[in-house]
Amino acid sequence: MPTQKTPAVKAKRDLPSIPKELVEQLVKGPMTAEAIQDISMAFKKALVERALGAELGHHLG
Repeated sequence: MPTQKTPAVKAKRDLPSIPKELVEQLVKGPMTAEAIQDISMAFKKALVERALGAELGHHLG
C-alpha cells in the first residue's frame, strides 16, 4: 500500500491587509524583537476577546 506524503510547504493563503494608519499607530520607529512580540500578543488578545464577546452575545441574544 503506497504511503501518502504531506506537502512540505502549505498552500499560500491571502492574508487580510492591515491599514497603514493602524501600523503607524502601533509602530513608533525601530522596534526590537521583544516589542514586535508584545504588539503581536496584544493584537491577538484583542481579537480573541472580540470573538469571545461576539460568541457570548450570540448565545445570550
